[in-house]
Order: sequence, then structure tokens, then C-alpha cells
Amino acid sequence: METELAVLEQKLDDLVRHAAVLGEENRSLRAHVERLEAENRRLTDKVDLAVHRIETVLALIPEEET
Repeated sequence: METELAVLEQKLDDLVRHAAVLGEENRSLRAHVERLEAENRRLTDKVDLAVHRIETVLALIPEEET
């Protein structure tokens, strides 16, 4: 009985440690995703600005007469 309890206690300790490691990994991954999403928004804004500038320049170019 003592041995079974010791084994169970060890398994429970392992499970608690594993859950803590997974929790930290989850927090780290969430923070990483937030940084990537912010970078994605920043890059999307840059692309949108570039598209707007190109459209503005193209609008200034006279059309060819055929």
C-alpha cells in the first residue's frame, strides 16, 4: 500500500510539474502570437500605404492616346 501511494504521489508530482511547464509554454506562445499579429498589422499598414502611393502616382500619369 505504501509503495502504491508513493508511486501515485510521484505520478501526481510529475503531472503537476508537466502542467506547469505546459502553462508556461502556453503563455510564451500566446505572447509570441501577439507579437506576430502586431508585426502583421504593421506590415499590412505599410503595404496599404505603398498601394495608396502607387495608385496616386499612377493617377498622375497621363493616359496614352491611341
